[in-house]
Amino acid sequence: MVKPVNFGFNPQTATDNAFQKRGYEEYSQENALREFISYISLLKANKIEVIVAEDTPVPHTPDSIFPNNWFTTHSDGTLVIYPMSAPNRRNERKKCFIDTILKNFDVKRVVDLSWWESEDKFLEGTGSLILDRNNKIAYAGISPRTSETVLEDFCKKMGYTPITFHSYDRNGVLIYHTNVMMSLGEEYAVICLESITDEQERNRVYDSLVRTGKKIVPITHTQVENFAGNMIGLKGGDGKDILVMSASARKSLTPQQATELGKMNRILSPQLDFIEMNGGGSARCMIAEIF
Repeated sequence: MVKPVNFGFNPQTATDNAFQKRGYEEYSQENALREFISYISLLKANKIEVIVAEDTPVPHTPDSIFPNNWFTTHSDGTLVIYPMSAPNRRNERKKCFIDTILKNFDVKRVVDLSWWESEDKFLEGTGSLILDRNNKIAYAGISPRTSETVLEDFCKKMGYTPITFHSYDRNGVLIYHTNVMMSLGEEYAVICLESITDEQERNRVYDSLVRTGKKIVPITHTQVENFAGNMIGLKGGDGKDILVMSASARKSLTPQQATELGKMNRILSPQLDFIEMNGGGSARCMIAEIF
């Protein structure tokens, strides 16, 4: 997780991130830092090991709090670096962050996909990719930030099978990141199926989830707008399964949904209102896992 030093509304990402909201910029860094520290404390209190990287003021990277978009780690020792759409987000690949990863992860191979930026093609980490690591399946909602060409390159190099689709919000606008409408755990899939308007695509995703033994928990457009798709499953130091979602996401769940998910995980719900409004990302986006 990256401690923010100059967090704020990023106009370069607002062009296709409908979750960012104008009008909450005042004291955005102070509010984001407060929410970040509280989030870290909650994770640590639940025996989750957290590695905190310190951001630098220069170059200015307003979205550095969302490190999951530019790298992933994999249990075979592979580090994947991703191509980013917004030019100022490419600056998040700072040497200090790379050094933190190298210090805490045994890197045996680096797959650097960032060169695709020169072709104006992007794939933004676990924003674009919902990875079923056990079954080697990569779910991806195609959008300006998720190129099918780069996805194919990732899958070829990493041995994954791609399952692609197009996902739209209630206004018919293409959803920019897959991880705002879909979250995958070992036992479950939280997904806004109604956002996948093409029946064949929707059935392909549904059938794959059923085939791999996932309990499907459907969510609505309204719940997506409250970041209910942006959940992340973690393993506590005590071996317990933990599901993290923001307080706004937790509040949007129905009692039945909360009960279903609560049977499989302990639910943690940090307050992330200012980060969500200014950055357009939530609990999942703030964590880049070390495998």
